[in-house]
Amino acid sequence: MNPTLPFPELAERHRVREPKRNLARRVFSFPVAISGVLSALAVLTARARFNDPDLWWHLKTGQFIWNHHQIPTTDHFSFTANSQAWIPHEWLAQLAIFTAWRIGGNTGLMLALCAVASAILIAGYALCAAYSRNAKVAFLGALIIFVFATSGFSIRPQLLGYLLLIVELGIFHIGRSRSAKWFFALVPLFALWVNVHGSFFMGLVVAGVVYACSFFQSEAGALLADSWRPTQRKILGTALVLSVLATLLNPGGIRQVLYPLDTMLRQPINLASIEEWHPLALNSQRGVCLLAILGSIFLLMVLRKAEIYLDELILLALGLWLAGSHERLVFVFGILAAPILSRMLAGLWDDYIPERDRILPNALLLVLAGVAIVAAFPNAKNVVGQIEAQNPVKALEYLRAHPIAGNMLNEYQFGGYLIWAAPEHPVFIDGRADLYEWAGVLGQYTAWSGLQADPRTLLDKYRINLCLLSAQSPMVHAMALLPAWKQVYADSNAVLLQRITPLQ
Repeated sequence: MNPTLPFPELAERHRVREPKRNLARRVFSFPVAISGVLSALAVLTARARFNDPDLWWHLKTGQFIWNHHQIPTTDHFSFTANSQAWIPHEWLAQLAIFTAWRIGGNTGLMLALCAVASAILIAGYALCAAYSRNAKVAFLGALIIFVFATSGFSIRPQLLGYLLLIVELGIFHIGRSRSAKWFFALVPLFALWVNVHGSFFMGLVVAGVVYACSFFQSEAGALLADSWRPTQRKILGTALVLSVLATLLNPGGIRQVLYPLDTMLRQPINLASIEEWHPLALNSQRGVCLLAILGSIFLLMVLRKAEIYLDELILLALGLWLAGSHERLVFVFGILAAPILSRMLAGLWDDYIPERDRILPNALLLVLAGVAIVAAFPNAKNVVGQIEAQNPVKALEYLRAHPIAGNMLNEYQFGGYLIWAAPEHPVFIDGRADLYEWAGVLGQYTAWSGLQADPRTLLDKYRINLCLLSAQSPMVHAMALLPAWKQVYADSNAVLLQRITPLQ
């Protein structure tokens, strides 16, 4: 047994082949062709995902950082939570989002989305290929990541966070199979990650699981634990200590490091009221896929005597718990499960042999992928159509033509767009649910929009003269019953209601 190899049963596959290949064979190799296919798949999916409600306040925050050369630590965009302390835990990703917009406008944002989505699938494919030593089976692993990643393909910092999770898993694999010095790459990774997205905390948990399991050496049926060499474990332990210290390199200090715990433990209204934080429905498409993957792993262990390692089992359980608790985290389950299943399936399909590569089929596949990418990439008109389909664009045009003074209460999903497109109207609420929960506004708004209280109480408390609501909101019908209010504008997207006698 070679102790530097993470999976002894794949030792034969770890013999590095170095065929003499010319440039054409390298450019038009099977892995490159598959990467092209995955990029096309990413673009075909992301092309209709431009308009996420949270995009706009992320974009505005990035603009604030760019223009003021400082990272905001209080709210600047609302009148209900103005000056409320805020943890800018995604500031670097927000600055990157604004930079993409500043360079290329909406097209720049779409290019960035397609590029990061493609990078996730290609990096996932590379991880599965390295983990299984089978470039063919790894394509299935990449498709597994794709199925669950579609839950989060949008222009938001979390996309970068999940890309960094794949990078972390890749560092662990290289550090175990090549040189333990690679573990020190975790230090700059976490220094970057903590400023990009709160998923860095999950990365620390993953690192802790891998480190803890490195002490065990046992075999119990299909469950194996493969103890690491002391030097490997020592280097990883040192790298993890430095990585934890590196997370302190952020503008929020220890509060930013602990922010993910605050979300999970101290934001009950946020977790209960925002749909993406709800538990995954097992009868949904992704729920069925999750069960199918778990079933496949179980059957491989029973029927083919496939082995699962202790760290794999714990990470799989972690991914299952996260996905079962919060729908948005099925993305993480896909990333954790794909390489495990790929390794188990590695022996069922002949491995890719570079010497047998066929240039013409690979080149044709790349050309077709390139054509699909170019044809699918949305033009400016398409992007504008996506924006208008989800946001109160026409309602804002009406407001600019017919100004109404006073505070405006807006629909939750409209808040981000208002911050970006109508800064002259400070918002009542937007996608920064954490901020509004800390300020006490989220609970009040949830009760109001759910008709759990007299709607006039909130409207009077915040001296609201105007309401901008979704055309599908139940509050539109409730407001129509209030004698002090009248509807002044409506379209298929939004409804404007004005107080008949404005409050001063």
